[in-house]
Amino acid sequence: MTVARALAVPGDPALWEALGFAPGEPVGDVAIAFGAPALELAIEGLAAEQPDGLPLLHAEAGPPTPPAGRGAHRNGALAIDHVVALTGDMDRTLAALAAAGLELRRDRRAPARQAFFNLRTLVLEVVEAPARAPALWGFSVVVEDLEALGPPVGSPRDAVQPGRRIATVPKGAGLPVALAFMTPRPQRSGSS
Repeated sequence: MTVARALAVPGDPALWEALGFAPGEPVGDVAIAFGAPALELAIEGLAAEQPDGLPLLHAEAGPPTPPAGRGAHRNGALAIDHVVALTGDMDRTLAALAAAGLELRRDRRAPARQAFFNLRTLVLEVVEAPARAPALWGFSVVVEDLEALGPPVGSPRDAVQPGRRIATVPKGAGLPVALAFMTPRPQRSGSS
C-alpha cells in the first residue's frame, strides 16, 4: 500500500505564511515543509524512487503524521487534496509509476489525458502536457471557506468535481508552484 507522507514545497516560507500556512504544522495527515529546493512528494511503500524522473521519494513506514490542530493554519487548511504532475509521455510515466508500486485508479482521456493514483492521504494526478519533461507542477489544499481566503487567491468558481468549488492563486503572486484551494468532497449518502 502506498501512502503520501510528506510534501516538500519550494519558495520562501514567509511567502507561504502570508497565504495562511503555519510553518512546521502538517496539512491533514501530510507533513509539509516550505523552503525546499523543489516540489517533492515522499511516499511510504514506494518501490522505486524518482519514477520517470518525477520527484517521488521513499518515506519511512510509520504512524501517520499527527494532524494539525484545528485552526493551526489561518487559511483553514484541512488536507492536501491532490498533487499534480505533468508529463509529455503519459504511457511511459504511467508504466514507471506502476513499476514503483502505485496503483492507477482512473485514466481519463478528455479533454486532456489525466491519470489518478490514490495515495490514501492525497491523490496524485498526472496530466499529459506535450513536450514537457516529467515534473511535479503544483498542489491543492482543502479548506471549508474559500471566501475567507482573500487576495491574492482568486475568486471561487465551480470545480470540475461535482459539488466542489475551487480558487487558484494567480501566477503573478510569485509562488514557484501552482496552488489551488478547494472545498471538501461532498459527503456520500449511505444509500450510494
